[in-house]
Amino acid sequence: QVQLVESGGGLVQSGGSLRLSCVASGRGFEINAMGWYRQDPGKERELVATITSGGRTNYADSVKDRFTISVDNAQNTVHLQMNSLKPEDTAVYYCNAGLYFADERGYLEYWGQGTLVTVRS
Repeated sequence: QVQLVESGGGLVQSGGSLRLSCVASGRGFEINAMGWYRQDPGKERELVATITSGGRTNYADSVKDRFTISVDNAQNTVHLQMNSLKPEDTAVYYCNAGLYFADERGYLEYWGQGTLVTVRS
């Protein structure tokens, strides 16, 4: 059974940095893409950044030049380095993974449980 385990959230002052990590546990799959989304209470979940197993990245305009996403395919891990954090970055951050299984499951998508990032002004 695959689980996405996130870590690295917390409280930081405006202008500070945090690094989020997400590990996809389990066996028998290859990563298609992994990414991070975030959600404020009362708002829709929004894309932050995604990365394919080949390293192609996509960022929300609001985080470009501040956040960097990276993937370690061997460790089934995705990282999100967040610099120059702003109060508006405050949200629950969710890890997402699209995985290919060699068996009948084929392509499946998974979500982590979320990790809270709070940026104080």
